[in-house]
Amino acid sequence: MKHVLFVTVLSLAVVSSAAAQVNGAFSEARVVPVDGHLGGVYLQFDQHSATLQGQLRLSFYDKLDFGFNGGLSRLNVNHVTRTSLRIGGDFRGQVATQGATSPVTLSLGAAIGVETADSFNQLSIGPQMTLSRTLDGAGRWTGYGSVALLVSRNESPSATGTTRFNDTSFPLRAGVEYHPNPDLRLLSEVQVGVSDELRDDVALTLGVLFPF
Repeated sequence: MKHVLFVTVLSLAVVSSAAAQVNGAFSEARVVPVDGHLGGVYLQFDQHSATLQGQLRLSFYDKLDFGFNGGLSRLNVNHVTRTSLRIGGDFRGQVATQGATSPVTLSLGAAIGVETADSFNQLSIGPQMTLSRTLDGAGRWTGYGSVALLVSRNESPSATGTTRFNDTSFPLRAGVEYHPNPDLRLLSEVQVGVSDELRDDVALTLGVLFPF
């Protein structure tokens, strides 16, 4: 019950305030250890799209990791349904670790992502911040929140042809990870696309992560 209450409060705090990829945080703020790897498979859906994508994170330097993701999305734009390709990458630097000197783990970074389909293209780039906190003594439950500032260049179909425009959005994310064992992590994440002209819906992401 305490875990559920914390995640609810964290979600409300993130939405009310103004590690990560363009399309979601996809993991807590703690970065991958040096020479470590983290694989992930995610199902994300909102009112206008459903996406299956994967992610690989790796690290060559202490407290710094890199992520690459890609997948396919079934997308409805202006009442036209099409299949799009998503690819992207990011980096994160862990600047604080939960402990005696900090109540949360904090990472800062930036991401870039591309989504493309017939008569539809979106390029997004911008900085991101993710914070997380372990919820229990055993370290099995972790809550996290993330905020990004993304600048996007968009092309989408319209009644008169193709519409081109630039957009600035502030996606807010809140989620929880459950670690049943050292080799498996389960994730649930909610994203709100604040000031996003194309993706202003609430998106839900369910994921499975595999450290190796």
